[in-house]
Amino acid sequence: MIDHLGINCTDLPRAAAFYDRVLGVLGHRRVMDVEVAIGYGTEQPDFWISTFEGVGPNREVHVAFRAPDAATVRAWHAEAVAAGAESLHEPRLWPEYHPAYYGAFVRDTEGNNIEAVCHTGDS
Repeated sequence: MIDHLGINCTDLPRAAAFYDRVLGVLGHRRVMDVEVAIGYGTEQPDFWISTFEGVGPNREVHVAFRAPDAATVRAWHAEAVAAGAESLHEPRLWPEYHPAYYGAFVRDTEGNNIEAVCHTGDS
């Protein structure tokens, strides 16, 4: 069900130093770093920390739900928008994550960044 989870940080270097240490004890490590976001896991990034300009004290949570294919991601996005979500990113490939990463992002009715993702490309 959950593909990955992310939290936003006001001080990314400080948060990274903390998570480098505490997740290392559990056998996890940085597996991806894209400057404004760092992904931790054992083989793939399951937990992310990130920041953005203007991040405030009430920070949104990011949750990505796993979908079986791109058609389901598209259907999920349409349903989320119809249910009152704000579209953040239309369904598309995200090759900066990996070549077959296909996802869509919405802001839910509580202000959280919610995603549906499949790892099989746009087929």
